[in-house]
This record gives sequence, C-alpha cells and structure tokens, in this order.
Amino acid sequence: MTNNGSEQAFRDSLAGLTPEIAAQQLNDKVGMEFGQLSPERVTATMPVDGNLQPYGLLHGGANAVLAEALGSTVAALNAGEGRIAVGVDLNCTHHRAVTSGTVTAVATPVHVGRSAVTAEVVVTDDAGRRSCTARLTCMVRDAPPAG
Repeated sequence: MTNNGSEQAFRDSLAGLTPEIAAQQLNDKVGMEFGQLSPERVTATMPVDGNLQPYGLLHGGANAVLAEALGSTVAALNAGEGRIAVGVDLNCTHHRAVTSGTVTAVATPVHVGRSAVTAEVVVTDDAGRRSCTARLTCMVRDAPPAG
C-alpha cells in the first residue's frame, strides 16, 4: 500500500495500532493503494492480478475486502476523536466479472449518526464500468483505553 501523508496520518490516528498490527494489514496483502482520504470520500485501487478466484475472475471476497476497508475508513473519519468504527454489516452485489487490470473503489457516507455510519462503496473496472456495489454499516463506539 502506498503510504501517502494523509494515509499515514489516518493510520497514526487509529487507537491501539501497534507496529506489529500495522505490519499485518490485509489491505497490503491484496495490493490496495489509497488515494483520497476525507470524511466525505475515500478512494483506493486494487490490482486484479493476485486476487483471482479459480475461474480467473476477480474474487468476490477481494471486492469485499476493498469495500470493508474503504467503508470502515469513511466511518472512522466520521467517528470523531476518541471514537472507533467497527464493521457490523457488509453487503456486496457483484454486477460484472473483471479478469484483468485494476479496480477502483469510491466510498461515500450515506448515513452518519452518533452510533452508526453507513457507507456506499462503488467498484469499477478500468473502463469505468461498475463491477460491484457494496454497503457497509459500522458501529461507532468509544475507543478502548490504551494499554
């Protein structure tokens, strides 16, 4: 994953993120690279290569990883200081197969409340065609005490 300044600032802000945990992020394993990071919009790309299912198509679980990562980031950026967001419901609809190239995902909040944030995540292929639509709801709660 590319560590641009805003991404690193976001990672640094996560409560309880130890170096051991930071080195084991699933986002890195699927080749995800974040772009824009704001409470209104989070973007990322992910290569299709290395994320295939047995029929040579982008794995639906890879779409789910991408959606959960972006949706939970939107939720965390909207949670507020001293608060964390944890995913409680993820729904993915796969519209078309992707066999090569890169997919791009854009997450936007559809509901920001005191105790829950819901985000829509749209995944498109290199031609800009929608390949997956996901919705993630995160519970927002106080961060656990450090230590």
